Amino acid sequence: MNPLHAAVLGALQGLTEVLPISSSAHLILVPWLMGWPESGLTFDVALHLGTLIALGLYFRRDIAELAVNALSGLRGGVHSSATRLPYYIIAGCVPAAIVGKTLEEPIEAIFRSNQAIIAALLIGFGLLLALADTMGSKRWRMDRIDLKNAMVIGLAQCLALLPGVSRSGITITAALFLGFTRETAARFSFLLSLPIVAGAALLKVGHLVRQGIPEGELQPLLIGVGVSALFGYVSVALLLKLVQRYSLYPFVWYRLLAGTAVLLYLFNQ
Repeated sequence: MNPLHAAVLGALQGLTEVLPISSSAHLILVPWLMGWPESGLTFDVALHLGTLIALGLYFRRDIAELAVNALSGLRGGVHSSATRLPYYIIAGCVPAAIVGKTLEEPIEAIFRSNQAIIAALLIGFGLLLALADTMGSKRWRMDRIDLKNAMVIGLAQCLALLPGVSRSGITITAALFLGFTRETAARFSFLLSLPIVAGAALLKVGHLVRQGIPEGELQPLLIGVGVSALFGYVSVALLLKLVQRYSLYPFVWYRLLAGTAVLLYLFNQ
């Protein structure tokens, strides 16, 4: 992979992993449209590491607070919403971790080369996001998250394995349907994704360590990590500010337009 491809795909990963528009769809569709070769394991590692760095840096205070509250819960019991939240996040990650471990490879084999289904998922789950943003009561904040809500949102996260769904998109959608505010839905979505992204990054780094970095792949790896981290950090900050004032409809319209454009392109092939 050349440095330009690495920078473009790193930027795509950073933007689309965080925004509710599906990173997997963009990382499949853009190289396909451009006629670029598929990225290998080395670059896959780079993208996951970049996302993890971005989320870790932005939510560093939240992570420290969650760690302190988790320890407080172990010592003195979980008697408040703050001490229960870390355990709800862990519980919410379990379904996606199990499903990801067992189904990631077969799902990728089925959907990676089916651009029409990816486009349809972009459109379909974009419409679902619009419905949630319109119908959700937007009353509840972080202190109202309980085990049931965390598990519902965590189960929804399993659908993110399908390219075109979006991890942040489906978890924000589920949280909105449950009545949470846009800001709470987005923030909890990111906190819930942290263990999953960290686990995926560690697994892929382990594979890369065993295989070794192919000759000439170190530079694209470093570019991918850096660009993905930069754009991911900016995207988190942007989304959390946007949802405080505006609806999620700009992302809905983007998904509809992108999915329709891909379907029209395929139809005219």
